Amino acid sequence: MSAAVLLVALALVAVAGFAVVATHDPKRQASTLTVFSLCLTVLFVVFQAPDVALSELAVGAAIVPLLVLLTLRKTGKR
Repeated sequence: MSAAVLLVALALVAVAGFAVVATHDPKRQASTLTVFSLCLTVLFVVFQAPDVALSELAVGAAIVPLLVLLTLRKTGKR
């Protein structure tokens, strides 16, 4: 892969990570966490680690945000 593709993928992860940290509402933070995990998945594919990318896609983009939203619903936090 070219260096430009690597830099773009790293920049996407940095921007998405900042968006997760800057978000204060837990429900919105769960959705930005999903976007961050998708950006990490793209980064792992660019670095030619498809097994890690698949794990990140399953756990980071699906299971963790779902558990956060279910916990918020159960506890009644806003």
